[in-house]
Amino acid sequence: MQEPFSVSFVLPMFNERDNIKNTLISLKTLAEELTRDYEIVVVDDASTDSSADIVEAVARENASVKLFRMKKNTKFGGAFAEGFKRATKDVIIYMDSDMPVTTGDIKASLPLIAEYDIVTGYSKVKKGDNITRKAISGMYNLMVQALFSLSINDINSGYKIARRSAVSDIEFISHSPFIDVEIFLHAKRKNYSVKQFPVVFRSRTGGKSYIARVPVIWATFADMIKVKIISCKRRRE
Repeated sequence: MQEPFSVSFVLPMFNERDNIKNTLISLKTLAEELTRDYEIVVVDDASTDSSADIVEAVARENASVKLFRMKKNTKFGGAFAEGFKRATKDVIIYMDSDMPVTTGDIKASLPLIAEYDIVTGYSKVKKGDNITRKAISGMYNLMVQALFSLSINDINSGYKIARRSAVSDIEFISHSPFIDVEIFLHAKRKNYSVKQFPVVFRSRTGGKSYIARVPVIWATFADMIKVKIISCKRRRE
């Protein structure tokens, strides 16, 4: 891929009224430094606060901001997939809607997409999760490695870059955060190159994460089994 390239920022969003306006302002400033051709795609996962209205107001002032609303909450995965489907530019930069990475890390990692098909961020510092979250995360990563032979640090990290041509044909199965794993399974099947990049994930300054909710955790493990069964069927066909 030759530089310069056009960029789609993809942001799945659920109840981010405390963060989303600042995120959009920061991304607009950054995007204008990176490329003349960009869009910011926000997919609202049926938020129950005013975050979608905030994005809609910004979009009226800036045509590069595009809002898509999910009719019902999909526990993250549906909004993620919708964002990838709606992206129209050469390169997709995905991140959580509270903007967990610095503009410096984005600028440093983006040029790698000229050489690799997918660039994924991983935390270069230990996170301050509690014991329960660490146990769940550890078990989850061990299961992913055992079932799918994937060795990716921070496989569900909230920052990824992908060539749109490398992900436009993915038929996502999951409606949970397990959808992150599907990207790497797709890359493995297609022999696409993946580069891991160390970043410092910033702590939230507002709002809260909903990924650790019990329904989301159960949905993630259910999708893991579903994807494994479907993968086995595909190999036999």
